[in-house]
Amino acid sequence: MRPPLTWLYVPADRPDRVARALDSDADVVIVDLEDAVAPARKDEARAAAARLLAGADRPTQLRINHPDTPWHAGDLAALAGLPAAVGARLPKVESPDQVRDLAARLPGRPLHPLLESALGVERAFEIAAASPAVASLGLGEADLSSDLRADGDAALAWARGRTVVAARAAGLPPPAMSVYPRVGDPEGLAASCAAGRALGFCGRAAIHPAQLPVIRAAFLPTPDEVDRARTVLARVAEAADAGVGAIALPDGTFLDRAMLDRARATLALADR
Repeated sequence: MRPPLTWLYVPADRPDRVARALDSDADVVIVDLEDAVAPARKDEARAAAARLLAGADRPTQLRINHPDTPWHAGDLAALAGLPAAVGARLPKVESPDQVRDLAARLPGRPLHPLLESALGVERAFEIAAASPAVASLGLGEADLSSDLRADGDAALAWARGRTVVAARAAGLPPPAMSVYPRVGDPEGLAASCAAGRALGFCGRAAIHPAQLPVIRAAFLPTPDEVDRARTVLARVAEAADAGVGAIALPDGTFLDRAMLDRARATLALADR
């Protein structure tokens, strides 16, 4: 399967927007029952989400409310009635026990924990490795910034790197970046994506469909990257045919397993 590059958040209490999101070209649609929905509309939103996701034939996730809220049990009941492929996006995760509890309550369902506090970031690897049901690890930067009482990219740099390392150490895919809140700033979005890509993120969540093509363009490999990846794989094949152990690229760089894996990942992204 082609790795996803775009995730589109949509509030569950706006069925018209959910329907449009499901028809969009986002790789994954995240129907939100949490921050995007006012308390008075939680029950209505949950019912709408259950109805719309029941027949969805594309990758989807449902962001549920935290276990400490009065809506959590209803969210789990709604998820239980949905196809197992609908992932559960878990907000404000701070312990591996929270993940394991939800894995037991939602058997067979992919879990996507979000780190949105200092404690969650500190326990990033424990959370990422808490259960085989964990399918990805994400960072919620708005809530994290509030918890840290900090602003700007400099304050988030360590948490971003920590999330990337924890995900990869746990054998998960590279994480997607958190949303970019300024919808009318495509240049800023592109620059932010480039910085995140350099840190090891792959793809990004969006809050508006207009952000999707900017994100996709930022994370697709360049022609030079594709050519280099093909050269890496070609050299490996040539060396195998010749029975050669040490393999080098034309520029003298010796290949190792990590470079081979990265070349394959690059070509997987390019095949879109």
